[in-house]
Amino acid sequence: MSSGDSTPPVEAAPEETAPASDPVREELLAGLTEALGDAVVGSEINRGDLWVRVRADAWKRTAEVCRDTLGLDYFCFLSGLDWMPSAPNPEESVSTEISADADDAPDEDAAEEAEAEQEQPVADDDAAEAATADANGGAVSGVAGGDTRFQVFARFYSTTRHVGLTLKADLDDDAPTVESIHTVFRGADWHERETWEMYGFTFVGHPDLTHLYLPGEFEGFPLRKDYPLLAREVKPWPGLVDVELMPEVPEPGGAASAEEPAG
Repeated sequence: MSSGDSTPPVEAAPEETAPASDPVREELLAGLTEALGDAVVGSEINRGDLWVRVRADAWKRTAEVCRDTLGLDYFCFLSGLDWMPSAPNPEESVSTEISADADDAPDEDAAEEAEAEQEQPVADDDAAEAATADANGGAVSGVAGGDTRFQVFARFYSTTRHVGLTLKADLDDDAPTVESIHTVFRGADWHERETWEMYGFTFVGHPDLTHLYLPGEFEGFPLRKDYPLLAREVKPWPGLVDVELMPEVPEPGGAASAEEPAG
């Protein structure tokens, strides 16, 4: 048998590498799970960080465990999340790109390439995300998951171990309410006021949920996705109506656009 008839060796498929372990954050997660049990409903360790989602009724208890048991003595911030899909941005509706279409392709090779792009299968992750969005009324939650439109989240950190975690909890869509943690971390006081003002989340037990930035008679919650931007309803986005065309660049060696005056 000649060397030309030999069968080339079959390359072995690359083995999937297991994600690197993170014993420090795994220990934090184990401590929370041990203290809270089934109140921990989601978690993720990724890229050197830890996210934990707990039930709303365990929010304050979790903050106490983070401070007293896990040694997370520093409060970084607290805020809200609204996972409702944003209203279409008029600027994004104006596209300057021409999508590939097999019917408009200039030659046969380009037509085949455009058709192949249109027939790309949907990835499993994309399909799962779309299914989750349908189940949650179009909302897609972030790291550690979520089952509601609104979430409250906070960040705690250890000043001695130099490690922290982000804590999240799902809130009711119609009446987002959670217990205040201002007695656990004093710094949460005005963060909760700001979140109440901007998202409409009620923090039970907070002594003074009053406006920080907005007038006292202000109505609505500006950081909710369904808050109407009245200024843009009266006047459209400038980039949508005042579109300036790019200036034409003269070709090298071309004739001058204006005649030179006679000498």
